[in-house]
Amino acid sequence: MFEQLLTVWSDSVAISAAIWLVLLVTVLYLGRQQAHQLFTTLGRAVYSAMRLAAFSVRGLENRLITRNRDVLIAQGRAQAEKTIEREFNRVSTLVERDLGAYPKLHRKIADAIEKIEADYQASTQAAPLPPAWSEVVETIAALPTNGDPAMNKVLNNIKDAIEESHQQTLKAYQKATLERHRHLSTMQPQWRTLQSSMDNVKKTLDGLEERTRTIDGQMQRYESIRKGEDASVNALTSSSITQFLIAGLVLVIATLGGLINFQLIALPMSEMVGATSTIGAMRTSDIAALVIILVEIAMGLFLLESLRITHLFPVIHSMDDRLRRRMIIITLTILTILATIEASLAYMRDLLALDRSALQQSLSGVAVVEAQFRWIPSIGQMVMGFILPFALAFVAIPLESFIHSLRTVMGMVMVGLLRTLRVALRLIGSLGRYACQIVINLYDLVIMVPLGVERLIKARRAEHRPEDDWDDEPALIESKRIRNQSTADV
Repeated sequence: MFEQLLTVWSDSVAISAAIWLVLLVTVLYLGRQQAHQLFTTLGRAVYSAMRLAAFSVRGLENRLITRNRDVLIAQGRAQAEKTIEREFNRVSTLVERDLGAYPKLHRKIADAIEKIEADYQASTQAAPLPPAWSEVVETIAALPTNGDPAMNKVLNNIKDAIEESHQQTLKAYQKATLERHRHLSTMQPQWRTLQSSMDNVKKTLDGLEERTRTIDGQMQRYESIRKGEDASVNALTSSSITQFLIAGLVLVIATLGGLINFQLIALPMSEMVGATSTIGAMRTSDIAALVIILVEIAMGLFLLESLRITHLFPVIHSMDDRLRRRMIIITLTILTILATIEASLAYMRDLLALDRSALQQSLSGVAVVEAQFRWIPSIGQMVMGFILPFALAFVAIPLESFIHSLRTVMGMVMVGLLRTLRVALRLIGSLGRYACQIVINLYDLVIMVPLGVERLIKARRAEHRPEDDWDDEPALIESKRIRNQSTADV
């Protein structure tokens, strides 16, 4: 069919192809204006549609950014309120514990001060000072006796009396000094007691001052979060990303611990429920082992919720204290029973492994040799089987952090995807517009021969045009320029 159409004008393929080419160029030349309008409209439609879609995505992106910001501020505000409440509780506990005994301490300090004052007053009593006895003795000794024995005897008696009085006065002075020293030594324990009491008061006040500074910082942070400042939002975003990564890492570690726990109880469970029984594509023993592990995780989750460490279930958190204590006892009991069962299953696994090893040795004709210190791995597996359930119970803490931070991280990822989509839509619109312009230029390139002939004819007509017709040339040029400019703007 194609060969018949190719040779419809002449038996020569080249001549017929040339005629077809001339006809095609002629048709394209005659439809040049309509083709240009078609491609221009198509490019404009693609560009406008992509810009409209990008504008819609931009609106969705802005709404998602606003929502993420509101959620982040709400989470930060709730966390800041809990922190401030905890600090106030600590201050209340500190006041009740330390300053609650302040009246007793005040009385103790007052008694110590009274005793110190009494001892001080007793120690400040004026002691009898020794008079100038030496001067009196010297004066009496210097009196002239004139060789009179009676006078000498009288003077000697006076001298002896004065010296005896001097000795008694000196002894009284020394006794009074010793008494003052005794009162001063009695004041020393009271000083130490007073110093210790003042140190306790200072320590309490320093603790309160430190708590008040911490509360002031938390209040400033809360006020910044409430106002929605960019610095606080950025800090909350960084904190959420950090919590997401750390919680994810801890969950991965917990998953590995769960796999180890699964390996400990999978083999003995196959002996209990049957190794050939299956549910779907999985063995019943594996499903039973997974159910035990998941029940342990659930009990640990309920236990931490009852202890009000996590807040994933508001119903448990809002229970009264009596029901909450009962739930703590029940969940802890179930978790302990499951841990004991796992320990026994781990011991059973060791026995099964030992029996399989003995069976293989007997089948191979080798004498069965009992391994020494076989009890060590048995005890190790039992301890692991008992501890791992309690370790998996604490998965609720990183799980809560992971869930709360996941909202922020997913919001950031969605914003990034929407932003990428918006840029892609704008790029597609621009590419479609310029692709249509390229097609227009290629269209003119195909019909460049008749376009060249048209330009030559117009140039000849412009050369032979009368001079009167040149008056309209600036208007024509300006009209063409305006038309081209409007086309370019579109």
